[in-house]
Amino acid sequence: MTRAVVVIGHPVAHSRSPLIHGYWIAEHGIDGSYGRRDVPPEEIAGFLADFAASGLVGANVTVPHKEAAFAAAVERDPVAEALGAVNTLWLADGRLHGANTDVHGFLANLDAAAPGWDRALDEAVVLGAGGAARAIVYGLLSRGIGRVTVANRTLSRAEALRAQFGDKVLPVDWRDLAGTLPSARLLVNTTSLGMKGQPPLDIDLSLLSPDAVVTDAVYVPLETPLLRAARARGLAAVDGLGMLLHQATPGFQRWFGVTPQVTPALRALAVEDLRAKGQLT
Repeated sequence: MTRAVVVIGHPVAHSRSPLIHGYWIAEHGIDGSYGRRDVPPEEIAGFLADFAASGLVGANVTVPHKEAAFAAAVERDPVAEALGAVNTLWLADGRLHGANTDVHGFLANLDAAAPGWDRALDEAVVLGAGGAARAIVYGLLSRGIGRVTVANRTLSRAEALRAQFGDKVLPVDWRDLAGTLPSARLLVNTTSLGMKGQPPLDIDLSLLSPDAVVTDAVYVPLETPLLRAARARGLAAVDGLGMLLHQATPGFQRWFGVTPQVTPALRALAVEDLRAKGQLT
């Protein structure tokens, strides 16, 4: 019997998850399918409540349904519990289980693209304080980073992350960002600044140390102005596409029993898709 999986969201037509999982299904010769399911917010509770009868073995969950998926899952992994959000669902013994793989995706991307990035890393700076920032702050603290500075235009949102994760999180007002950069060896952008159609992210990267790593959680465009500026200065720069690819591996293993690899060929396929849609730059 074909094992059917979907990504659920609203909207969901833009999702690249079918491209990624479809590649792995074909690569491993699996009798499986992976599609999209647009579920409006007013229908998500009912959809998840009836998941066991849907014919699906699992699903990815994207905005705006990650909190609803968290509430619906009867068993959740520790990362999902810490973040209050689920992006991966599967059935086990007829019960809906949930996990959050965003942290895995973020850390695995850095491990692959900038090996040793966390070695003796005392301080990191995270720009933004939304859902992506929450996952990234959690991931950095799980690696033993001494301090994570969170800069946000609305200071109270950064302060909420300190309240959630403890005193190793230092909230700062966006206007005070420059003062935090000289001591940071990792800079992570989780804001929409620099994305296509959004205002630019104006930061003086000369304040960073020469061995700093700069990464952007967004991947449209693939090379954001921040990453371009980092490379121009000779800094290690890691785009957000790898985070998307790596966060997909735990779910695939759950649904299909095979642990897939993020290979250059898969990345090339995703990059070609970005190029075809005019989203590289």
